[in-house]
Amino acid sequence: MKRFFLLGIISVFCIQSCCAQPSQTPQVVDKVVAVIGGKIILESEVQSQYMEYVAENAANADTRCKVLEDLLYQKLLLLEAEKDTTMTVSEAQVEQEMDKRLNYYIGQFGSKEKFESFYGKTTDQFKDELRGDVKDILLAQQMRSKVTENITVSPEEVRKYYEAIPADSIPFINSQVEIAQITKMPEITDAEKEEAKQKAEDLRQRVLKGESISTLAIAYSDDPGSAKTGGLYKNMRRGEFVPEFEKVAFSLKDGDVSEVFETQYGYHFMQVIHRHGDQVDIKHILIVPKVSEDDLGRAKSVLDSILGLIKKDSITFPEAAARFSDDKNTKYNGGQVVNPQSGMSRWDMNQLGQFDPTISFTLNNMKPGDISEPVFYNTPDAKQAYRIVKLLNVTKPHKANLTDDYQQMQSLALVKKELKVVSDWINQKLKEGVYIKIDPEYQNCHFVNNWLNP
Repeated sequence: MKRFFLLGIISVFCIQSCCAQPSQTPQVVDKVVAVIGGKIILESEVQSQYMEYVAENAANADTRCKVLEDLLYQKLLLLEAEKDTTMTVSEAQVEQEMDKRLNYYIGQFGSKEKFESFYGKTTDQFKDELRGDVKDILLAQQMRSKVTENITVSPEEVRKYYEAIPADSIPFINSQVEIAQITKMPEITDAEKEEAKQKAEDLRQRVLKGESISTLAIAYSDDPGSAKTGGLYKNMRRGEFVPEFEKVAFSLKDGDVSEVFETQYGYHFMQVIHRHGDQVDIKHILIVPKVSEDDLGRAKSVLDSILGLIKKDSITFPEAAARFSDDKNTKYNGGQVVNPQSGMSRWDMNQLGQFDPTISFTLNNMKPGDISEPVFYNTPDAKQAYRIVKLLNVTKPHKANLTDDYQQMQSLALVKKELKVVSDWINQKLKEGVYIKIDPEYQNCHFVNNWLNP
């Protein structure tokens, strides 16, 4: 079921677009195939996720039923999330998620222009149509996290899980790598900071004289999460943004324009649109200090010096990472880069290439123990930097075992335990009287949970 839930997150971007693709064959009129609570599931949704699945996997007679079951699960999660006042999703989170998914699909087409040409709409139009769907998905994810929080597996549970796997079903592990890095961000000069601050102040003065902050944000703001929407963040709550940003947002009255202020991202100013309870709607402009070629060159030179010290055995790679690296996520664990999807240090090479194409290219022709020369890259928050990369280990393809692959087996055992908890949660909610109706076409499905007979 976890596979189908993740599939649903990805294929939300295909639900409407699949229906919009030109076709010479007659189109089946859409219909409601299931209702749960106040949520409906359309045949087009089932078809969209079914097509997404079979594009990568072999389908069988039960696949469409499994897709419907996953959709029922998603809708139930959403129903429960809407009842829970602690479940919130900010506009920034929605925008970030849409950008991530759109970048994935644009990458499949090769360019933004090809993507827009194929679907006959701009990326902004695409995002506007799907904004509500993405927000629902993020709420459902939060609810699932709450259902499965605090679940752990002991070493004994991992051992029992592994020993219960039939010999011919033990998973095959592809070649994997472990890597570490030391990164260096260019030091921005006072003059560059002052230039960015002054630009923000000039734009602020234009707003005070009557120009639209929305128009100026679209033209000048460096914030990818809000620039295209005129700098707008709606229903902003405390805890969703950095403290400096929130302090200003919650200190102003409706219509007020702030002074220019600094955060780790650059220089901002904002206008409060509406304060309502513990939430606030604001529009803002961010100006990021520009990095010069000289700044980047100095960062590269620092890494050259660090690399020289490591090669002379004057300092170890982990020590150098702790002392010099600017990457807070890796500097205190020896520079080791952890896979955010699995939480493990090992990376499948194909997966690593999708996560970070630059580092994948850097590893070409490297052997365990090798350290690269300084290479340019863009950080996850789109800042320019240099890094050196060390290839720690490369495993050979093999059948999984508890000695070499304990982390993978632990992860699989945890998934199995989570699925049991999720199944118990679903059936408990159904027993509590959640309204559910399923089209006769799907009445013969062999669902994992009691959707037909709650």
